[in-house]
Amino acid sequence: MKDMKAQLERLRKEAAECALIRDLATDLKKRELFARLAEHLGVLASEVERAIGESPQEAIAPDFPPRP
Repeated sequence: MKDMKAQLERLRKEAAECALIRDLATDLKKRELFARLAEHLGVLASEVERAIGESPQEAIAPDFPPRP
């Protein structure tokens, strides 16, 4: 679960960075490319967030080894 949350945060950060680049780009093709990237990364982040919300705790491998 910890890894999924870390990936979610990474996707959100990368989406925000692409949106910033989109806003700063002066070239139309670059602006469109980074707009698509920001949108795609946002969708991926939403899917990871949904998967985290739907996953029952016992189905997710624990972040630590189980006790004997």
